[in-house]
Amino acid sequence: MPLYSMTGFARVQVRVNDQLGYTLSLKSVNHRFLDIQLRLPSGLDELEMELRRALKENLVRGHVELMLSVDRTTQTTAGYNRELVANYLAAFSAARDDHALTGQPDLNAILRLPGALQPDARGNGNDADQDLAAISESVKKEIGPLLDQLKIMRAREGDSLEAILHASLDRLAEATEGVAQIRPEIEQRYQERLTQRLTVAVGTEFNRQRLLEEIAVLVDRSDVAEELARMHTHIGHFRELLSAGGEVGKKLDFLLQEMNREANTLLSKTGGLGGKGTRITELGLAMKAEIEKAREQIQNVE
Repeated sequence: MPLYSMTGFARVQVRVNDQLGYTLSLKSVNHRFLDIQLRLPSGLDELEMELRRALKENLVRGHVELMLSVDRTTQTTAGYNRELVANYLAAFSAARDDHALTGQPDLNAILRLPGALQPDARGNGNDADQDLAAISESVKKEIGPLLDQLKIMRAREGDSLEAILHASLDRLAEATEGVAQIRPEIEQRYQERLTQRLTVAVGTEFNRQRLLEEIAVLVDRSDVAEELARMHTHIGHFRELLSAGGEVGKKLDFLLQEMNREANTLLSKTGGLGGKGTRITELGLAMKAEIEKAREQIQNVE
């Protein structure tokens, strides 16, 4: 199963008939959950419910916007306001009779009245309800292919994310191995420093065997072998999840939190040693930098 990004776009333009068409577009960006927003013409409540169900069945996470834009191509003919013209003629006749006048109304004058002329839009013979019904049936057929188109783009973006994350894991593994290689020297350095400080503190009159036992305990507490082992395990698990694909964004984010915790512990245990200890600090900071870069990329993984 591919690794899906939450970023994608798809659009389809459809002609229902000579006078009626629409554009259906689908856009998604990253979000913690599945957040669906539909922008449809009024009167398509049933279609809205079906579209929401289709989106929920096919997508797991992301802010998703679906927009339906209707295009009506109409044939416009001239018409007139029948009520306005009839009222004018009735008023003309009443005034003529009341004042015993003669004459006939001027049609040209009537049609120049504000609102007397108006367009008479005649489409393909279907009323608005029939148009909406035709669009609804067509959209139901198109939503499946449109979702497939969106998934293809999200998978393509996911491939790019996977490559970036693998490169980041390679650098993280390299830094972890670098710490492992110099760990024995760091332990020796730590033991020597403890011995020197304790010798200065208690002088030469002390139980050397007891002192070495205490030093061994302290050195063991400062050892980073467990942190390195867990870091290697997390890196391996991370790669497995990337290869498996699917809905892994939240799992990967949790793993990165664990990796960051190990890097912090490593830095706290080896701080202030000097010499090779400075190199471990550099490597630990490099680990944290790679982890942060990976977390930025993970925010867009489904």
